[in-house]
Amino acid sequence: MDIPTLFDPEAIATHRARAGNEGALFLHKFAASEVAERLKDVNRTFSDTAFIGWQARMWARETYLKPKLVPNADVLNLKAESCDLIVNCMDLHWANDPVGQLIQMRRALRPDGLMIAVMFAGKTLDELRHSFIKAEAEVTGGISPRVAPMADLRALGALLQRAGYGLPVADIESVRVAYKTPWHLMRELRAMAETNAMVSRKKFFTQRNVFMKMGEVYTNKYCEDGRIMATFELAFLTGWAPSDTQQKPLRPGSATTRLADFLGATELGEDGKKA
Repeated sequence: MDIPTLFDPEAIATHRARAGNEGALFLHKFAASEVAERLKDVNRTFSDTAFIGWQARMWARETYLKPKLVPNADVLNLKAESCDLIVNCMDLHWANDPVGQLIQMRRALRPDGLMIAVMFAGKTLDELRHSFIKAEAEVTGGISPRVAPMADLRALGALLQRAGYGLPVADIESVRVAYKTPWHLMRELRAMAETNAMVSRKKFFTQRNVFMKMGEVYTNKYCEDGRIMATFELAFLTGWAPSDTQQKPLRPGSATTRLADFLGATELGEDGKKA
């Protein structure tokens, strides 16, 4: 089955080539520090690690690891069962085939190896999305894609299961950032290399009136204490390469002890009497 091309790889590469200084990549640093803390909780020493993404070197520095640095591509430069830890450094939300990427990472893990992927998801940039929709509808009578679609947490958990990971976990860290104006937010998105790279984006200049209306809508609806707010939700996906040594859920109906007995509670039947 052909995978639809949602994102333009050339546009993504162009945006990253013109990205700003490292200060604009504060969300990468935040995510990398979160990954470092999660790895401490795992309490395991990893010897063969790989970091995937255009900022993988920064992530390596922030996590104090010395991984193989792997550029993101449709086919990842990873050999089968060559790693015990793989981290995808905020590149998965730009993948046209995220399931394929997850499967490739799983195949590159040794049994009981760990994969962590961080990506934008959920309500990321919802304020900007809704402001553009309202502005463009009022000014031009139509709308065009301005902010990439974001997966929700349930869908991301399903992706991990489809990719064949054991013990899959997906959770979200929400970060709200204040900016002086919507234009400051858009400049920072450009410096982050997180501007519109959808294939369906308009290839010509947007009317000035649309931007002015967007700024008005954003400022009126999403302003707190004189500054506009922007939401970024970072999804952390964790999964393990299947192994016979991993814990497995019991078969439904195989329990030998009632929950009521364990809790010391009285179990009532449907008629309200003691069971």
